[in-house]
Amino acid sequence: MNTEEINPHLTAKIVVSYVRHQRLGPDQLSDLITSVRRAIGQLGQPPEPEEVLTPAVSVRRSVRQDYVVCLGCGYRGKTLTRHIAMRHSLSGDEYRQRWGLRSNHPLTAPAYSEHRSTMAKALGFGRKSTTEVDPAPTPAAAANPKARRTPRSRPASKSEGVATKMASRPTPARKRHSRDRSRRHPVSGRA
Repeated sequence: MNTEEINPHLTAKIVVSYVRHQRLGPDQLSDLITSVRRAIGQLGQPPEPEEVLTPAVSVRRSVRQDYVVCLGCGYRGKTLTRHIAMRHSLSGDEYRQRWGLRSNHPLTAPAYSEHRSTMAKALGFGRKSTTEVDPAPTPAAAANPKARRTPRSRPASKSEGVATKMASRPTPARKRHSRDRSRRHPVSGRA
């Protein structure tokens, strides 16, 4: 569509309805009118072909044992996740989609991943500690839950029970009362 054939009233209606619902500075109004007019002029035309992305290195050479290479700019590093987030504003999935990579394409160097894995295993991460694991219940105990209960000894009188409970409790820490700051001296800060 030729830009000379565009009805200016149509452009004005679109701009007015947009400005009613959005906050817009006076300096932004001319840019809005221009972009609306351009968008109307491009209706019915085939879309412009997207630019063909050429990687800095081949996909095959982007993953080495000790480093990985960013396909966008050629950055070499142990991991690309932070780099592509900060420099290219992409997540890992968006990066893979942009370059047509498989979903399991590594963004971390294999040697670095292996090193972190062995370090985590040496520290015991990813395993349950032996104190957290409960022994498996026997079939007889699982069938009758009351069979597992053990009787508790009871004090002879209620007063003995209260005395032992009070003795076993730790003493609470004293609370510090905050002073009213309005009563303090404005210069020295003392009351």
